[in-house]
Formats: sequence, C-alpha cells, structure tokens
Amino acid sequence: MILIADGGSTKADWILLDKEGNQVFKTRTEGLNPEILSTDLLISRVQENQDLAGCKDKVTNVYFYGAGCGTERLTMLLASAFKSFFVNAKVVVKEDTFAAVHAVTSKPGMVCILGTGSNSCYFDGENVENRVPSLGYILMDEASGNYFGKKLIRDYYYHKMPNDIAKKFEEQYNLDADTIKKSIYKEENPNAYLAHFAEFIFKNDRNCYFNKVLHKGMKDFFKNRILPYPESRKNPVHFVGSIAYFSQDIINDVARYHMIKIGNVVRRPIDGLIEYHREQLKLEQV
Repeated sequence: MILIADGGSTKADWILLDKEGNQVFKTRTEGLNPEILSTDLLISRVQENQDLAGCKDKVTNVYFYGAGCGTERLTMLLASAFKSFFVNAKVVVKEDTFAAVHAVTSKPGMVCILGTGSNSCYFDGENVENRVPSLGYILMDEASGNYFGKKLIRDYYYHKMPNDIAKKFEEQYNLDADTIKKSIYKEENPNAYLAHFAEFIFKNDRNCYFNKVLHKGMKDFFKNRILPYPESRKNPVHFVGSIAYFSQDIINDVARYHMIKIGNVVRRPIDGLIEYHREQLKLEQV
C-alpha cells in the first residue's frame, strides 16, 4: 500500500492507495513542519491518527511532501520519524513545492505556494528548481497567511486599521497583548497561529482596506519570488494554496501589471498528487 501526504504547518492531508491505485481512505493530522516542531511531537501527531495507526504495518511506501522540508537535515529528520512508525515502508520526503508542481502542471512553468507560508519554484518539465530557499515565517513568506496575519495585528495595534473593521476584528479574535505574545513566542506553531488571523480578510466583505493589504502582499511576492525568475515572462505561473485560491482577483491584477500569464490555481494539491502517483503505479506495472 502507498501512503501519500501533503503536509503544511497547519494540517497534513493523507491518502492511502492500494497496489491498483484505488483509494482506501483519506485522513488528516495536525501540521508536520519539522522546522518548528520537535521530533517527539511530529511522531505523536501521526500516532494519534487512528487511520494511520491501523495501517502502519501494511504500508510499503510513504511519500511525504511538506513545508519545512527544504534542507537535507530536516528532510532526514522527518524521514527518520516516519520510518520509526511505518516500520515496513520505504519513506521519501520532499519539499512541498514538489507536491504543488504535481498538482498543477506537467509542463514547464513557475509554481507558487500561498498558504500558511509561501514559496515558489521553476519546473522545467522534469526538474524542480528553487533558486531562493525559504527562510520561513519570520524573514520571508510574503503574501502567506502568517504574513497577512502579522499585517492585521500590526495595523490594529498601530491604529492603522479603519475603526469599523477594527471593531469587527476585536469581536472575532482574542487580541489581548499577553495572549498574542505567548502564542507567538512560547507556544507551538506560531506561524499557523498568525495565519489564522488572515481568515478575517476572507470571512468579511472585501473593501478598500482589505484590497490594499492583499495588493501589497502580492506585489511583494511577485517582486521577490516570481520576477527574479526570467522564465516567468514566457511560461505560465501556477498557484497552490488557500490564500492564492481566495485572492485570484488580486493575483490577476498584479500579474497583468507585470504582463505575466497566470496558469492553474488549486486550493489543495492532494488530488493532483493522487493522480500523479497513480500514473507512477501504472508505469511500474508495465
């Protein structure tokens, strides 16, 4: 049996396929980002899932595509953690950009992730090239959920948020300063915590303030993550992730300004991953 996972900082989607490529089950765990979680916590989050625990001895291959898997050390750390649980399986861990590529295209193009975090790469039709490694939610992650979450909190505290919107923000979130600081500096998953504030933009009617915030984030992302790739001028630019899915109008506005063609926009890459691995199974059986 083959286990496929698309893992972010907030959540990880898992699909089990039998040897014919038929789906056995789909399940979800909490996020599994090795940059911000201990090995013990990574393992416990997998162990707590009854679906995964029930098949752990039957799985022959694990393919995990995750946020925070951009360096060899973290890739090996996560692979080792999974190997200790799926004891009979060959484990392959790759960065989440590989999952994004498989979800949106089989032809050359730029592929971008806008979810809890953000990233980009160029796919030449065979190989994935990431020329700017991601340094995570503190230093990078333009136009991501945590980027917009930080922006909203700062605007609220600096009194730059319009009064009517600030009132709604207060009603929907705990904005106590001690709570915010504890959640960011003392608790697990600070990037996912920040990202949950970004939902405020998409749960309310779009207005001038929200459009301004989104445009600034997308402009920063294009400037730092897309335009440095000359290939973006002659190949489509695809997007994966909830932030991208709900911001397509803003993405299209910024893309038109730079004369860039937008390709596919997919909210969740897991379905594309399923089809990719089914095709791989067919090739192996030929």
